[in-house]
Amino acid sequence: MVRGEGLPSLHMDTDHIRSQFPALERTHHGRQVMYFDGAAGTQAPTAVIDAISNTLRAGISNHGEPAASSRFSDAIVMDARSAVADLYNASPDEIVFAQNMTSHTFALSRALATTWTEGDEIVLTRMDHDANIAPWLRVADERGVTVRWVDFADYRLDPDSFSAVLGPRTRLIAVTAASNALGTVVDIPAVAERVRSLSPALLFVDAVHCAPHRSIDVKAWDADFLVASAYKFYGPHIGALYARSEHLAALPAYKVRPAPETGPDRWETGTQSFETIAGVTAAIDYLATLGDGETRREQLQNAYLAIGAHEQVLADRFLAGVAELEHVTVYGLTEGDRTSTFSIAVDGLTDEQVAVALADQGIFVSHGTYYAVEVLKSLGQTGLTRIGFVHYNTTDEVDAVLSALDALA
Repeated sequence: MVRGEGLPSLHMDTDHIRSQFPALERTHHGRQVMYFDGAAGTQAPTAVIDAISNTLRAGISNHGEPAASSRFSDAIVMDARSAVADLYNASPDEIVFAQNMTSHTFALSRALATTWTEGDEIVLTRMDHDANIAPWLRVADERGVTVRWVDFADYRLDPDSFSAVLGPRTRLIAVTAASNALGTVVDIPAVAERVRSLSPALLFVDAVHCAPHRSIDVKAWDADFLVASAYKFYGPHIGALYARSEHLAALPAYKVRPAPETGPDRWETGTQSFETIAGVTAAIDYLATLGDGETRREQLQNAYLAIGAHEQVLADRFLAGVAELEHVTVYGLTEGDRTSTFSIAVDGLTDEQVAVALADQGIFVSHGTYYAVEVLKSLGQTGLTRIGFVHYNTTDEVDAVLSALDALA
């Protein structure tokens, strides 16, 4: 159990948590596997798996019909909008579903670009992954819009560095809330303050890597748009976009003619994946069980405090252990606000060789650029190995990966 001063008790029973994730029972060559690839996608608890299968088993129909199975689909979407609204601290009518974060960003970039003219400017950061870079580069090129970059230094993204690139013709700032490569957590409220004081720009926040590790608050962050993918926070493969209601109403949605003209529905092209949308609600409800509170929002906030405390223990243990391995280099903060995600290099081995060697022992990690193209370019690297811990990982698992890395010397 983890307790915060002045807060209700925060439940972090790792054994109980792990019992809810069937994938954690998987074995490889007789060994129980260890998932350290959460930054590429977390495993799902039984509640999410059941929500998806039970939805399909019950029978669903498309929207707009009097059948009970159609009303069931309506209820699934409404429940999920409320759940994501609680996760983001938004209103249900500001939540849109699509296949993933990348799909959302491409669709929104196309709509926003219709409001830009040649000579306008947008701001991107080299700390983000390509799903929050490539869509904006594409439409900027098509519209003759200037792209300005914000670099990171010492593995940090300084909010003050935005001041130099903001101006009266800045139309958009696209920024990550946490780096999926470096683990760095970005001070989004401070970035928003610079934006509001220096330009008329809209703020688009990539919260994909933030969502499993930190509480999200679109109101406190003063974001115009924010998007995350549920498979990064223990749900199925689907993305959830927050957009202020006035933007959803004003921007041109690329949709079929019979689609609704108002509300988030006008942005949800085609028939939605109702079963995975049901899984989103289940994932958020699962997270809420990890914290106390009178409302689901309060439970989620307290759950993230517990998650953060547990992951900090894992991160500290990993950093202390890897510091003793002279053949391993960590690219990222060794102190300060960061998630429990680490990019490393091992002397004499490629990132792929490291990942293969670990995988052979049932230790599952990521390697390559993990879409963080600009990050690795800035580091002068073509590929690194990423080791990430989430709340279902244990200190014993941290010790196991440190031992495996030690053996690679």
